[in-house]
Amino acid sequence: MLFLQIPLLVVLFRGGDSEDAFQDQIFRVIGTLSLYNRSWAKSWGSGWLGELQIYSWKNSGGFISLRPWSKGNFSNKEITEIEALHQRAHNEFLLLLHNHASEWMLEYPSEVQGTGGCELHSGEVKLDFWQLAYQGSELLSFQNNTWLPSLKGGTRAQQMCRLFNQYTIIKQVMLRVFSDTCPHYLLSALDAGKADLQRKVKPEAWLSTGPSPGPHHLLLVCHVSGFYPKPISVMWMRGEQAQQASQQSDILPNADGTWYLRSYLDVEATKTSGLSCRVTHSSLEGQDIILYLDRPTSKGLIILAVMVLLVLLLTGLAFWLKKHWKHCEPTPTLLPLERFQQPRDSKYT
Repeated sequence: MLFLQIPLLVVLFRGGDSEDAFQDQIFRVIGTLSLYNRSWAKSWGSGWLGELQIYSWKNSGGFISLRPWSKGNFSNKEITEIEALHQRAHNEFLLLLHNHASEWMLEYPSEVQGTGGCELHSGEVKLDFWQLAYQGSELLSFQNNTWLPSLKGGTRAQQMCRLFNQYTIIKQVMLRVFSDTCPHYLLSALDAGKADLQRKVKPEAWLSTGPSPGPHHLLLVCHVSGFYPKPISVMWMRGEQAQQASQQSDILPNADGTWYLRSYLDVEATKTSGLSCRVTHSSLEGQDIILYLDRPTSKGLIILAVMVLLVLLLTGLAFWLKKHWKHCEPTPTLLPLERFQQPRDSKYT
């Protein structure tokens, strides 16, 4: 993906001298070229600032800005010009792969991946990486103006390095991209996207149980969602002791750009006392979220309050009905006394 990535980097990394308060940040581009046969190939890629995707592209289509500030100080005309260079470079690299497929033992279908970028660390911007991979296995890396083969790349990597190192102009362009334009773009993008990159969204957390992992066992689940930025710590605790047996899902994106994950703990049903889930995140400013398994949660308290209110209402209703029914009972009619008197026996008259 060498030629596929260079034009994108030239577009994105030009200009921008502003300094930023970020201490550690990284910009990287990721591209994939899928070769199905000599006449059919597809490509797509993305540009990332930290964990935030700010660019995408696919095949011959133009670059798609995913944030209002993604272009930095580039005009639409400059973007259009570089998109044309990108497409030309893509075609040249694709032709190079096809022409050397037999020599490099490239198979159809196959995938070539490229990733590169620069990093801001402790206030200093430096070249971080540029790597090329084949079928998911590392192949080449670019260091000090030279392509170097990976140990895992074998003969293929060595042959590709020999050819790539003959392209002196391309190497000079790459060196300038990484040593000059990449740092400038990174600082500029950090300044332009400060509101997005420095925003903090507090997580929401709740507990549940999953499918039973075995007889007399419970699978406890701690859900954490809606947080930003991505770094977070979620740990099952017993008192102040972290439960090392807990397992955590991948951190996955929500549709609104925030993140979510789940933490699991397999525990004996009789040994749940004292367990809690602790959530630590920068947005909480040191006030960790702690959910106790053996204490009612806020939702539980609400349900309990509603139940108590219903009981009180039903009791009051029953009392009112009883009182109302008592006032509505008909007054019994007293019959004349003589109706209940027995007729006198004639012998006593």
